[in-house]
Amino acid sequence: MKYISTRGDKTERRFCEILLEGLAPDGGLYMPVSYPQVDGATLNRWRSLSYADLAFEILSLYIDDIPADDLRAIVRRTYTEQVFGTPEITPLKTLEPGLALQALSNGPTLAFKDMAMQLLGQLFEYELGRRGETLNILGATSGDTGSAAEYAMRGKQGVNVFMLSPQGRMSPFQQAQMFSLQDANIHNIAIEGVFDDCQDIVKAVSNDLAFKRQYKIGTVNSINWARLLAQVVYYFAGYLQATKTNAEKVSFCVPSGNFGNVCAGHVARMMGLPIAKLVVATNENDVLDEFFRTGAYRPRGSAETHETSSPSMDISKASNFERFVYDLLGRDGFRIKTLFGAGGFVLRGEEKAGMARFGFVSGRSSHADRLATIKLCHQRYGQLIDTHTADGLKVALVQREPGVPMLVLETALPAKFAATIREALDIEPPRPAGLEHIEALPKRVSVMKADAAQVQQFIRDHV
Repeated sequence: MKYISTRGDKTERRFCEILLEGLAPDGGLYMPVSYPQVDGATLNRWRSLSYADLAFEILSLYIDDIPADDLRAIVRRTYTEQVFGTPEITPLKTLEPGLALQALSNGPTLAFKDMAMQLLGQLFEYELGRRGETLNILGATSGDTGSAAEYAMRGKQGVNVFMLSPQGRMSPFQQAQMFSLQDANIHNIAIEGVFDDCQDIVKAVSNDLAFKRQYKIGTVNSINWARLLAQVVYYFAGYLQATKTNAEKVSFCVPSGNFGNVCAGHVARMMGLPIAKLVVATNENDVLDEFFRTGAYRPRGSAETHETSSPSMDISKASNFERFVYDLLGRDGFRIKTLFGAGGFVLRGEEKAGMARFGFVSGRSSHADRLATIKLCHQRYGQLIDTHTADGLKVALVQREPGVPMLVLETALPAKFAATIREALDIEPPRPAGLEHIEALPKRVSVMKADAAQVQQFIRDHV
């Protein structure tokens, strides 16, 4: 299996070459040259596998430069009941016939990002050890990626983490999860701006090839193909739990800001998983909903990016979106470079109509919708959900079809967004043991302006 850039660089690279890279040298994102196809007989064979063994089977289709025994050992160390709380790893929680939540948030940081990041930590340590090298990870987070990355990388040999987050724009619990870590290889930087400013800095530093090579800069953001690949696994796991035969189709509703989570569903569908619809649910920052309704991709500036009660989706430049548009437009790298280099764009005619072939539909949710959906889910189904999952459930209830199971991807536990839970239900969401007073712990964080050069200097001073 080889990988190429979405922006036209045809140089073919193997998995372990791109594992530590992030963006391609031409500024594009890595994609497999083609998607491996999964037939009905293979799906049937996978129905009896544990989550870890299912992950091995899927990852093996994309990773041929790690020996099979080593890769199997890595995934079995990663996906354990001890780390994720249940033997199923991502169990379904049925709300009513044909509607379920897929629980993705039982890892160490109570968010779905752990599903990929725990694997990435293992892969990084393995490959760096094999090379005898070090890596300085530069990432941006709107809430959950940062803590998931830091908990996965803390104490790992050969790895430093520099994580950018928008100052004051995460929940107190999210901030405390990151800033309370005292490990020497973890560095938190709060940027005076919004998430998109953080993401722009990561891209600017990654595109400074001389700096990137000298300081061995890598990324754990969802632009990293390995992370997105790890997320493909739970679409297969959800489908296999929800169905008895391969003749059945399933839809997935995915709360989405950066398009990484739902892009993994797109990859699964391209591999042949029988997915009816991929439902993109946004909050008030509805760039993606606008695109799927109108064909217009119109990224917003910082001033137009709303601060909401589902803050991990307060994103107006969806960095993984380029991967889908690359497939949508026939993998025309020159066209992708032109469109994304210009910022926004509008697809019309056959190109816009082509979106239907890929199963995407969308919807948006507001703060009032979140409160109403949290209340409805608690009263009708006896389930307490967080604000982002509420955005997903709200849109799923509109988009579901008779006879097609709808799985809503649970993205975080409600403990991370206690203020909105109190507003909706006047109760305090339960916290896992050991996290009762996390906000009171000492914090390590540096505050900076939205300036790539300042971040680069900080990295120089701390490696």
